[in-house]
Amino acid sequence: MSPKKNNIKDFLKDLPKNIFSGFVVSLIALPLGLGLAMASDAPPIAGIIAAIIGGIVVSILGGSHVTIAGPGNGLVGVLLIAISTLGLENAYVAIIFSGVLLMALGFFRMGTLADFFPSSAIQGMLAAIGLIILGKQFHIMLAHKIKREDTVDYLFEIPYSINDAIHYENKGLIFAALAGVISLAIMLFYSKIRNKYLQLIPAPMWIVLLSIGFSYYFEFGLHEPNPIAKEYMISGIPSIQNIIADIPTPNFSSIWSLSFWGSVLALTLISGIESLLSIKAVDKLDPEKRRSNVNKDLKALGLATVGSGFLGGLNVVTVIARSSVNVNNGASNRSSNFFHAVFLILFVVLFSTQLTRIPLPALMAILVYTGYKLASPSVITKIFSIGKEQLIIFFITLIVTLKIGLITGIIAGVIATLIIHFIINKSVALFFRNVLKPNVLMFKETGSENNFYVSVKHFCSFLNYYKLKKQLDAVPEDEDVIVDFSMCEFVDHTVMENMHSYQELFNKRGGHFDVIGLDMHDSNSKHPFALRRMLPVPRIIKNSLTRRQSNMEALAKDYLFNYSPKKEKEVSFLNHFQFFSTKHINHIYNKLSLKESTVCMFDVEFSEGEFIAKEVVRSTMLYIELNDSIPEFTLDKEGFLEKVSAFAGFKDIDIENHDDFSDRFYLQGENKTEISKFFNDDVTHFFESNPYYHVESNGKALLVFGKERLASLKEIKALFDFGKRLKEVIASV
Repeated sequence: MSPKKNNIKDFLKDLPKNIFSGFVVSLIALPLGLGLAMASDAPPIAGIIAAIIGGIVVSILGGSHVTIAGPGNGLVGVLLIAISTLGLENAYVAIIFSGVLLMALGFFRMGTLADFFPSSAIQGMLAAIGLIILGKQFHIMLAHKIKREDTVDYLFEIPYSINDAIHYENKGLIFAALAGVISLAIMLFYSKIRNKYLQLIPAPMWIVLLSIGFSYYFEFGLHEPNPIAKEYMISGIPSIQNIIADIPTPNFSSIWSLSFWGSVLALTLISGIESLLSIKAVDKLDPEKRRSNVNKDLKALGLATVGSGFLGGLNVVTVIARSSVNVNNGASNRSSNFFHAVFLILFVVLFSTQLTRIPLPALMAILVYTGYKLASPSVITKIFSIGKEQLIIFFITLIVTLKIGLITGIIAGVIATLIIHFIINKSVALFFRNVLKPNVLMFKETGSENNFYVSVKHFCSFLNYYKLKKQLDAVPEDEDVIVDFSMCEFVDHTVMENMHSYQELFNKRGGHFDVIGLDMHDSNSKHPFALRRMLPVPRIIKNSLTRRQSNMEALAKDYLFNYSPKKEKEVSFLNHFQFFSTKHINHIYNKLSLKESTVCMFDVEFSEGEFIAKEVVRSTMLYIELNDSIPEFTLDKEGFLEKVSAFAGFKDIDIENHDDFSDRFYLQGENKTEISKFFNDDVTHFFESNPYYHVESNGKALLVFGKERLASLKEIKALFDFGKRLKEVIASV
């Protein structure tokens, strides 16, 4: 029997990391909260109130583990309409009622509702939200306020706003537009700088700091007023005493109108979908791969929204961008969400006057970037690669959402998906005849394999995927599962995408997830998420090599290596390395290996974060399979960041009688005794006399790489040589 886990001890041990992560997240939440509120035509402090209430309530009552709660991007358009049609006080009542409905969804266990929306329709809705944000805030970013009835008109006006900004003669407007353009440039290019010191401060906070510094430079350095036009500066940031004194009195006079309930339903739908999608995405990022209790989270988010509405704040949702940053900074439990709220309170108490020095175009640039990420061309390219029919669903949802509204848009997406499924299968009967039938059978196989076997019949789409999901969620992730679609005539894109997610989850938790029975199914593309139907039509696509691949192929011939440029999805051998615990590995490619295949090098594509926070990184890495077991550890060059991390609970292991090694290298691992024993004279001298690399052991293999980018041919040769010699040294130990 395993010893009982000491939760209090673990909580206190991880507390420094969660406080640090909460602080980093608050640096993003501050400017985003201000920007989202102002973009919604609400007082700037309304966004901060939502983040504070959400952080406190959801951290105490929520059912997720490493998510962050606060105002959401998706609600900007709905809130803007609600405030303009109902008025601010009535809009607060709509927010309160939407919170009550969200709580009701949680109490009635309706968290599975997200599974009834097709993936492409959801992508179309998110892209529409992105265009709404981008279209309306782009003009303010260029210090050009316009008023249009239609979102599409805002988008068509963008070239005219750019032209007007180029020809500004008013000094105040020129500086305001420059603040917006520079801020947008920071958002666009900051993530490309792979520097661990700079990235301690997120891009939105750099914008805040530079804006405030610019204001103080003119005031104290040049003894001149801020040159940015006053109408484009943030105003109305109250002190904490005034916030309490100015708590709005809810006005229930409009609750009998259709427009009021339309706003309530739209707020509930969008906040529910955004939260459920974010929770699902963050669960993938969680290093411990815990499953969130989505119904419990919906109840907490609803209660927080009710509290926020009464205090003059916006809706509270689970936010993916801030949650991704939370995970990447080492958060392990909900306390980081709580501390992010505490730091926001401190910012408002101590720096409320400084916040008024931030230009409005700078904040709008952050939202323009957010909108672009939601509706970027790469989203369209990805959906097109999955299938042309998915692009039709995407654009129908997008256009209807822009022209009519969010609820109508998502309904149009669902209907379009159904019609396309009918056309592809040339049968309506297949769906209506079987939709209510139990199409999933699961049992545990006996014998040596001991697998969970799941058979799926008839069809499996967004309509009945919840039946399959319910069975799969009942299986522990460290078990072996086989899902058989051989008796299923049709499997849609939403199901295929979710099967891929389950494969990742089980592989990372030590289990195995196999999808079989799709040999006789055809798809319109080679993408693993493409829908499948029983109409086999073979296709052969031959890809030519890039210049880099041709050079690598020539290198392989010279050094007698094996070389394969093909993308390989089987990357489970990387799952047990600490570096990839919070990252999603897409594939490896350009694989170079020795004949015995114990040492191999490859390019790897992985991503950090999800949705709009997602950053794709490509790097060259070396994998060394070991003959004997060694301790698990990570080794890096020791710098300022590593020294500071000691305050957050990370311990550097010093090797006795090797002061030079201990000063220059940052060595970390659980088993200090075994690690110290492993790092004998030969091993420490080897690292002291060679270039610095990130070296990580999972006990059975080593992962080695230099910078987080693709290596040149010269660097590939040096890394391969380093790995071969390192293996020889370890073999002698």
